[in-house]
Amino acid sequence: MNGDTPLSFIPRENIVDAVRKALELAPKKKFKQAVELIVVLRDVDIKSPEGRIREIIFLPKKITKDIKICVAADGEMALKAKNAGAFMVLTREDLQKLMGNRKEAKKIAQQCDWVLVRADLMPITGRALGPALGPRGKIPVPVPPAANIEALIEKYKSAILIRTKDQAQIMCRVGVENMDPNDIAENIITVLTTLEGKLKNPRYNIAKVIVKTTMGLPVEVKIT
Repeated sequence: MNGDTPLSFIPRENIVDAVRKALELAPKKKFKQAVELIVVLRDVDIKSPEGRIREIIFLPKKITKDIKICVAADGEMALKAKNAGAFMVLTREDLQKLMGNRKEAKKIAQQCDWVLVRADLMPITGRALGPALGPRGKIPVPVPPAANIEALIEKYKSAILIRTKDQAQIMCRVGVENMDPNDIAENIITVLTTLEGKLKNPRYNIAKVIVKTTMGLPVEVKIT
């Protein structure tokens, strides 16, 4: 992708420059730091239906970090999920055992990045895991019984959730420090493009765009 992003007031080269600077400023650590995007919003009422942003985004450049996909399913789908490398597979029996076991539910919610649920198991999954997933900003994803679970597991390895919480801003992971800056920029562009479609006046509503590593200093993207 060349030239400007669909957000014409944030040129692509400005995003790449900010990513490069953020990576340069990243202190050396024994672990791979995430690259985070922060978008500060202006005059967006997060309590209104229009201002409550909650969107799953599939990034074009997969983040080179182990994303743990959990699947709630029975029978053939459960078997296929295990063979496809799902981090955890929960059957109906497993979910029933979790009912009322808050400690174990919290452990699973912490471990799993995404929980894909065969549609008929959504009610019991909601009761067993919902209270633990909700506060962590994680949502069970319903899957049709005939869905290609192998393909969905692979697809959700590149998924992130953007949402407004208690402040008018979006925070999400868009890469890790060993990725190519241009690939991280592609992911940022995808997030900003999605966000543009959710805002009435993106040029005004987007006040700041910031890039930083987990332990690094924030770098502001120049908005023209």
